[in-house]
Amino acid sequence: MAVSPPSPADNQLRTKVLVVAAAAALVLAMVLFGGNDTEPSATSRPSQAPHTAAAAAPPAGQTVGKHLPRARPVRLLIPKISVDAPFTELAIGRNGQLEPPPADDTNLVGWHAKGASPGETGTSIIAGHVDTATSAAVFADLGELEKGDTFQVRRADGRTASFVVDAVETFDKENFPSRRVYADTAQAQVRLITCAGDYDRTVRDYTDNLVVFAHLA
Repeated sequence: MAVSPPSPADNQLRTKVLVVAAAAALVLAMVLFGGNDTEPSATSRPSQAPHTAAAAAPPAGQTVGKHLPRARPVRLLIPKISVDAPFTELAIGRNGQLEPPPADDTNLVGWHAKGASPGETGTSIIAGHVDTATSAAVFADLGELEKGDTFQVRRADGRTASFVVDAVETFDKENFPSRRVYADTAQAQVRLITCAGDYDRTVRDYTDNLVVFAHLA
């Protein structure tokens, strides 16, 4: 039986579907880690596109507020919760998840090295364990931070970037608002992220993620 060629309307519909699918794949690309077993498990696995509106990406060359040039972070200082921790670089693994810091060092934080550095225009991601199989870890008290609290990042260029907390929120990992947390911004911002909620021993993972939203002071 002869098959009619697709109409222009069919081609337009097919193109729209492919574009939507590609956008969804980008939204789901970044996920984080957690868990107090000896091998950290992946977290923040959104099963669908988040409902929270994405922050608008900055126009080329445009910045809002203060910002610093790119520089590797050296140390994270959060006086309120007695954090004084060195950084390690984190990368996206083959599974599409951000690789966690080594679980054998409880006083270590990681930053997404392919993303914005702390103080640089954009959204810088800093992650740390809440605990390990043996003890509490660097971000055990992260939930004590409140709006208006400050913390600092010492950088390899000799500068210290100071940040002010805008919000502290907890999200269920099954409905994690990836766009809101990870979307790039025209302002120099930071996200401090760790695990929260109950620990599910069946899946060896926490149920929630705690996210601290902050901007360069």
